Amino acid sequence: MTDTRTGELLRALAPQVLGALVRRYGHFDTSEDAVQEALVAATAQWPESGVPHDPKAWLIAVAARRLIDLLRAEQARRRREDAVAQALPLEQWTFQTVDDRVADADDTLILLYLCCHPALAPASQIALTLRAVGGLTTAEIARAFLVPVDTMTRRISRAKRTIKSAGTPFRMPLPQERDARLAAVLHVLYLIFTEGYAATAGPDLYRTDLSAEAIRLARIMYRLLDQDDEVAGLLALMLLTDARRPARAGPHGELIPMAEQDRSHWNRSLITEGIALITLALPRGGPPGPYQLQAAIAAVHDEAATAEDTDWPQIAALYTALHALTDNPVVALNRAVAVGMSSGAEAGLAMLAELETDGRLGADHRFYAVRAHLRELSGADSDAISDYRHAAQLTGTVPQQRYLNSRADRLAARQD
Repeated sequence: MTDTRTGELLRALAPQVLGALVRRYGHFDTSEDAVQEALVAATAQWPESGVPHDPKAWLIAVAARRLIDLLRAEQARRRREDAVAQALPLEQWTFQTVDDRVADADDTLILLYLCCHPALAPASQIALTLRAVGGLTTAEIARAFLVPVDTMTRRISRAKRTIKSAGTPFRMPLPQERDARLAAVLHVLYLIFTEGYAATAGPDLYRTDLSAEAIRLARIMYRLLDQDDEVAGLLALMLLTDARRPARAGPHGELIPMAEQDRSHWNRSLITEGIALITLALPRGGPPGPYQLQAAIAAVHDEAATAEDTDWPQIAALYTALHALTDNPVVALNRAVAVGMSSGAEAGLAMLAELETDGRLGADHRFYAVRAHLRELSGADSDAISDYRHAAQLTGTVPQQRYLNSRADRLAARQD
């Protein structure tokens, strides 16, 4: 088996192995360390020795031995070795029963709920989800978020200590907690995808490893909760957005806006799958949620054969519905763009004037980039140049800076 296929298999098995250990032994923090060591061992051994007949049982056995070693060391220090004696014999971990297969799905979902515990900050929820459920190493997560490995190690360690201190049992959330916990999980997956699709810092426009991992985890969520319309909406949104990625950058990594993209490069299979998902989810009853509405907006964009064919009035209506559900300034910003494209630049600028006092957008380059675009459409080139320059100073990615400055340069050359 190639290294790539081994990695894919290990990522798929990681939450099942961790769930099995935590469900039977407890000790989420120590179990997670043990599973990571088992994954490292498999990465080193399987390419040479071959994948075991039952790779999950192999990982559980190795992780269980390591867990027992860790617990013995810890409890020796604390004079509590009696707890280790209660551990199940390793031979009981060898075979997967039908009940275990059912539990695998439950365990993965419980792990997602646990990693997105409300006591954790979003950054910690993301890091813990990628490590415990995604099976990524601390070094891989640190590299993805452009932080030192030591920093990410401390972040993950603090997150595990917080969960341990909270004393949360390894079980499904209570019914009265479930909606809030599910919303937290979906939000974390959305943040992971967004950072992968539109990086907020660094030399690259996107990070395909993060967006791909978010899609993989969203697919798991959809398999487990295929009747939840917002889960379907989130997966559809990711697929419909990621479908445009092949056309989003030029040969030198430069940003190409949607209106100028070669749509023949868009991934039609992802678009077909995303549209089928959102078409199924929207009519199933009840008002649509935020992810469903965002997916519907993405579908309208993806269905347009050319930029000129985009149904901007429909997009504006969808953004109006989305804005009514959420107090999100970025949604309001996108709504202003849609209104500007459907009803004229001046209408969009009027909406932006109302947003200008929103402190949450004061240091966000997107506000000034949007205003620059609408000012350019209205013929206010000098003001647009100023906004493009200011937006370029605020953005954290090199491709965005180059794109925004190039827009300003183009307008300035037109004035000469």
